[in-house]
Amino acid sequence: MEDGPVFYGFKNIFITMFATFFFFKLLIKVFLALLTHFYIVKGNRKEAARIAEEIYGGISGKNCWADRSPLHEAAAQGRLLALKTLIAQGVNVNLVTINRVSSLHEACLGGHVACAKALLENGAHVNGVTVHGATPLFNACCSGSAACVNVLLEFGAKAQFEVHLASPIHEAVRRGHRECMEILLANNVNIDHEVPQLGTPLYVACTYQRVDCVKKLLELGPPALSQLCRLCVRKCLGRACHQAIHKLCLPEPLERFLLYQ
Repeated sequence: MEDGPVFYGFKNIFITMFATFFFFKLLIKVFLALLTHFYIVKGNRKEAARIAEEIYGGISGKNCWADRSPLHEAAAQGRLLALKTLIAQGVNVNLVTINRVSSLHEACLGGHVACAKALLENGAHVNGVTVHGATPLFNACCSGSAACVNVLLEFGAKAQFEVHLASPIHEAVRRGHRECMEILLANNVNIDHEVPQLGTPLYVACTYQRVDCVKKLLELGPPALSQLCRLCVRKCLGRACHQAIHKLCLPEPLERFLLYQ
């Protein structure tokens, strides 16, 4: 009986219904995704987020495509022509994601100075802050783009913020981007600026073994600061510091400095 025509008839009907349901559900998702894209372009981010939540059950992070406008994508990828086209079409250059990330943040993080400049020339907020306390200048120091750092400062970026915000100079030093660090110092950033859980730029440079940054900071800092740094390093090395210093493979000037030579 199971192999009879009635059984196969019901089986085919069931398969057809399942395929139709699957196709219909897929079609609805495609339509909602296109609708989400439309709302993002028009600037209605709340509606876009609501639709995205219906489709995916919530936005898990700042990198979700539904939380970023085409302008974000163009800036992040350094596509200057696409970015200028979107701006010419009237797209708001200050659109932000749920985490307050702007297109300028993305351009600076990617080191795309031409995109950053185009956004700034069209009114992008140079000191915009994300929910994590990052500014475009912080992102530029993160990527090591000295060109972006210069452009941001030209457009009025603050080189130093309050304690609770991410510090550009600390990030530049942590990643060993000496040129970015020097530009910030030339713009009157406090060389002794201390951040909770990080310390001063010099302390960060020593922690991450950024020798070039350490050397420059010592040159610019007062003699007392260089002495404290030397004592800190020698203390970490212990009583056998004279033998240990030679094993660190440091540049000869820095090695002589630590050995009081």
